[in-house]
Amino acid sequence: MNYVVNIGVGFMPKVVHFELNVEDSERAIKFYKEVFCWKIEKWTSSLDYWMITAGEEKEQGIDGALQPRTDSQKSVIIISVPSVDEFVEKVVKAGGKVIQEKTAVRCVGYLAYCEDTEGIMFGILKVDPSAR
Repeated sequence: MNYVVNIGVGFMPKVVHFELNVEDSERAIKFYKEVFCWKIEKWTSSLDYWMITAGEEKEQGIDGALQPRTDSQKSVIIISVPSVDEFVEKVVKAGGKVIQEKTAVRCVGYLAYCEDTEGIMFGILKVDPSAR
């Protein structure tokens, strides 16, 4: 059975990325490679950020990343949206919170982190390769 959700923007935003926030990057990389055979490679930046290819390219699903956990930072999903500003407004109006204001992620897009009414953190991303 198919369900259609009308959220007032003409499309339904999709989860496009995940971030695993870990205590020990090397230990976590070893674990995920050993258990799932994921391909994990250092991202081309000075950050301790590792890109995860989770499965074969032709398979359905999403890829993600692994990075060191800071304070109480939890693992998150990233949802693609047409406008970070518009969706930050929607989050707040629906009772959620903004955890980190919109920032540019160089050559990727604009990203903000939010929290829903249950305390679950998620990211909202407007893809824009010209972001600086």
